[in-house]
Amino acid sequence: MPASALFRPATLSALYRIEPDNPLFLLMQHRAALFLAVFVACIWAAFIPEGRRLAVIIVGISMLSFLALYWMAGSPLQLKRIAMVDLAGLPVLVGVAWLAFRP
Repeated sequence: MPASALFRPATLSALYRIEPDNPLFLLMQHRAALFLAVFVACIWAAFIPEGRRLAVIIVGISMLSFLALYWMAGSPLQLKRIAMVDLAGLPVLVGVAWLAFRP
């Protein structure tokens, strides 16, 4: 869903109250593109086994970096739901990583 802001920039204004003339608008569009890249890597890995290790690394960086930044920022209440989803996804990621990296 966050990737949809790449194709529908008005979503950024609606969700985050950021207007197109704000420099943060461009950064949020770039964030949407990065989410699209993570999504494509996951879909690719679902069908191409050789891509699974890279997909695990990409998703791991995305999830763990958000959780670390969230914690270092004092765990803002507004972002708690996103943090909880990422936290709940970590055991799944560990399982997928085990399958992808096993000999």
